[in-house]
Parts: sequence; C-alpha cells; structure tokens
Amino acid sequence: MSVHSEIKKITSKVLQNMKDKGEKISMLTAYDFSMARIFDDAGVDVLLVGDSAANVMAGYETTLPITLEHMIYHTQSVIRATKRAMVVTDLPFGSYQGNSREALTSAVRLMKEAGAHALKLEGGQEIIDSVKRIIDAGIPVMGHLGLTPQSIYKFGSYTVRAKEEAEATLLVQNALALEEAGCFAVVLEKIPATLGKKVATALHIPVIGIGAGKYVDGQVLVMHDMLGISKDFAPRFLRRYLDLYVQISNATAAYVSDVKGSRFPNEQEQY
Repeated sequence: MSVHSEIKKITSKVLQNMKDKGEKISMLTAYDFSMARIFDDAGVDVLLVGDSAANVMAGYETTLPITLEHMIYHTQSVIRATKRAMVVTDLPFGSYQGNSREALTSAVRLMKEAGAHALKLEGGQEIIDSVKRIIDAGIPVMGHLGLTPQSIYKFGSYTVRAKEEAEATLLVQNALALEEAGCFAVVLEKIPATLGKKVATALHIPVIGIGAGKYVDGQVLVMHDMLGISKDFAPRFLRRYLDLYVQISNATAAYVSDVKGSRFPNEQEQY
C-alpha cells in the first residue's frame, strides 16, 4: 500500500504532525497476531491492545479482572505482527492506581517484556503522579477521560459522561493536566460531541474519540464491534462495517453440514 511508503513507522511525533495538519488518526483495538497484521497492512495508525480483551477475548463482564500478565501476552502477539502502526497498551486495573512506584514497575514490564510503544492510563488528576513518573522514565503515555471502564462501579452505568456543566469543566481541567504532565494524546470516551470539540481545540496534543463526536482528531473502536463479531453491543457511536457474527456462523454451519454429509473433503482435497 502507498501508506507504507509514505510513513515507515507511526510515532507520537507523527501523530502530532497529523493533528497539526488536520489529518485524522485511525485507531482500532487488536489482541492477537493475525488480526493485528491485517489492521497494520490496511493502514490503521494506532493499534490499542485494550483491557477490553477482558470482555471480548475472555468473556468477563467488566475490564477489571484482566491482569498485567494477560496484557503482556496480548501485546507480544500484536507487536510481532506490526510493521507500521503504533502499538499502545492499556495498563490494567490495579497496576497503577495504588502508587506511582507500582505504576512505573508495571509500565516498565509492559515495555521490556512485551515491547509496547506506549501505554494508556485511565483518569485525570487522581493518577497524575503515576503519569508523570512513567513519562519521566521515558515511556510515552496516552490519557483516557470521560467514560473510564475501569471505574465502572464508581459510575454505576455505561451512560454518557460529562453532560452536566460541573463534570464537563472537570474533564477539560483533567485533559489540560494530562497534557501538562506530558501525555502525547488523550482518548475521550462517550461524551457530548460539543465537549469533544472543546477539548480537541483546547489541547495541543491529539484527542482521539470513541463516542465523542466528529470534531476530535481521530477515532477508535473495538475491533469486535467494528467487524460485527459481537452482536449484543449496539451503542449509538458504533458503526458496524461487517456482520461477521452471521457470516462466521453461516460458514461454520456449512462446514459442519459438509463434514456430516461426507461432502468435505472431496477428491481434490485429499492426498
């Protein structure tokens, strides 16, 4: 693809240049070698090894149970497939909230053992010490504000965040604090589009949205949602580009039928 000849490797500097030029940033989650290779070849700018692996790969109800070891494993798989995209990994719940020293230890493991290019942390002022400590160690950090799934029990639901003025004001303050601390980008999840635009305008660094409207600097979706592998999750912000649940189900049923009916393998499919 021409995209590979234009840019050999996406870095935080490349993402900043994209924002400065008004070029939108594309981001998708990836958890394994095969899908990461397809996404990388297709020109996705950033691959997020999300703690959403807890939901879509392991079947947990929330992102909370996934461990640092799980995230290291998934990141290793994605890194092996990636030639162009920047690979960002979520620090999982419990690996950075306690204190900044623990946060740095977790971050170093993901960089050394898994080869992540950058890390993503959920939260604002309350985790700023951890953010600074990780960045001071030379590790790039992406922030995450709005609906932060690791705090789901505090919120009590997955509804839109920051609709009220007080929470919106706090979100802007947290975004500015993350930029001041040295974050190279911020993800905004499930907030009003007008607020997304306000933050993207206020910040020098790229702002990537998931349910944060069209005026931010880029978009991210969970691959299982975008490809229609998950069938029960249908928020307003999601656009399904395929319906793989149905297609894979039909293909599997056809395979089972052919095996049962002795139609597979045929003469040409055996030695």
